[in-house]
Amino acid sequence: MAHTGNPRARASPDLPWKTRLLMSALSFAVDVSCRRNITFNRNFFNLFDIKCSASNQPKNGVKSSDFVIDGSRNLWFRLYTPTNVTETPTTISLPVIVYFHGGGFVLLAANSKGFDDYCRRLAGEIPAVVISVNYRLAPEHRYPCQYEDGIDVLKFIDNEISKIENFPACADLKRCFVAGDSAGGNLAHNMAVRANECNFSKLKLIGVIAIQPFFGGEERTESETRLVGVPLVSMERTDWMWKAFLPEGSNRNHPATNAFGPNAVDISGVNIPATIVVVGGFDPLQDWQKRHYDGLKKCGKEAYLIEYPNAVHGFYFFPELSEGSLLINDVKDFIQNQSAK
Repeated sequence: MAHTGNPRARASPDLPWKTRLLMSALSFAVDVSCRRNITFNRNFFNLFDIKCSASNQPKNGVKSSDFVIDGSRNLWFRLYTPTNVTETPTTISLPVIVYFHGGGFVLLAANSKGFDDYCRRLAGEIPAVVISVNYRLAPEHRYPCQYEDGIDVLKFIDNEISKIENFPACADLKRCFVAGDSAGGNLAHNMAVRANECNFSKLKLIGVIAIQPFFGGEERTESETRLVGVPLVSMERTDWMWKAFLPEGSNRNHPATNAFGPNAVDISGVNIPATIVVVGGFDPLQDWQKRHYDGLKKCGKEAYLIEYPNAVHGFYFFPELSEGSLLINDVKDFIQNQSAK
């Protein structure tokens, strides 16, 4: 499904000046923090990465709380519960969204302000119970650490989460969606693949929500070469992040990067639930995202492509951009349609 607009009619996206300023500041912080020796200056970047505490008092109709799974690897999640639904004595049940944050596998966290705001909005407007995962970051922890953390969270949800304090009784684990943006979209797909190796007893994945998923390859695509100078994403930044994330000596045709490339594992026989792939017209990664959608379809999977022609990478971070509301509505429709099956 494509929303209206033609990005080729303009050389750059139409953004408010405040949004451009914030994106420029974030890009500056990333560029300064990414060292040539593939180490990351977290102390400097954290000056720009505003964090939010959990709030047991509802904000915008949603309360949140943090739960540690493994403190030794900083694996924890933030639980978002919409109070206007869960505190009303009804028989309603809510879907569960397990959300993986973006940041190129290198930066940001589940309690970064942009993700806290967005997950709170998802929980309140879908409505849904949202579990936002904080996983290990590269380059200190390379592939497959992030995937292992994600699977361990799903196992915890299946085995333990109903025992934790304040977990809402209305959360329907049989209507569970894995979701994420950018690197988190990559994670969401791979969680759906790896879930086939798990014997979940309570948890059932029925959908994948891949928002501008971070995929790539050795080839330079048309969108990567055309969209130079757009906010946040450049080939130099993404190349650095792949070097930081992948095992040393790997190139960008590693299966974690190029899911349907020359080294990919055939997933034709793997059970993957219905997937939506969200693409922005001013995102240099869009060709890889469309190839991911095409790859799913060729493998016989149920997949839907949603395009926002005027959207930049990370548009959902900025509530002043209209595409953010469109995304919420499209995600809500997808969840309702899959839940009804």
